[in-house]
Amino acid sequence: MAATTTFQTNLMKLQANMLNFAYMLTNNRDDAYDLLQDTTLKALDNHEKYAEGTNFKGWVFTIMRNLFINSYRKGVREATVVDTTDNLYHLNLSQDSGYESPEDSYGASEIGQAINEFADEYRIPFSMHVAGYKYEEIAEKMNLPLGTIKSRIFTARKKLQQRFADYR
Repeated sequence: MAATTTFQTNLMKLQANMLNFAYMLTNNRDDAYDLLQDTTLKALDNHEKYAEGTNFKGWVFTIMRNLFINSYRKGVREATVVDTTDNLYHLNLSQDSGYESPEDSYGASEIGQAINEFADEYRIPFSMHVAGYKYEEIAEKMNLPLGTIKSRIFTARKKLQQRFADYR
């Protein structure tokens, strides 16, 4: 029981540091508080896995970092829209994509059409990136330097932002 009390006391002493780290990761106050709470609960649930004498702060911050990374990856997976048509004209929308009205679907088709208007040098790497390929994989498949791929994806993203800047 004394070990559990010491564990909880140490965890509570770290709350301010943990909140700062969470804010650094999320850049959002509410998300930082959520991450802090999730980390605290996860640490408490797994206190038996902590080995006495090891770096407690490092152990807790690793939990927080891993929770943040897993949450980020989950968000990316849920937000990814994949177009598997040959001409990349149609965008497949998942059931939980957030599109509820015909107007919103029309917006998605406009985005797909805008992407298809890009020159191949921008359209192909951008479409592969949206489909979930990593920069390194795209560079390897296209036999181009990594920096070139990153630049082309960035440029494609900027072109879309400029084209739809007034879109609401």
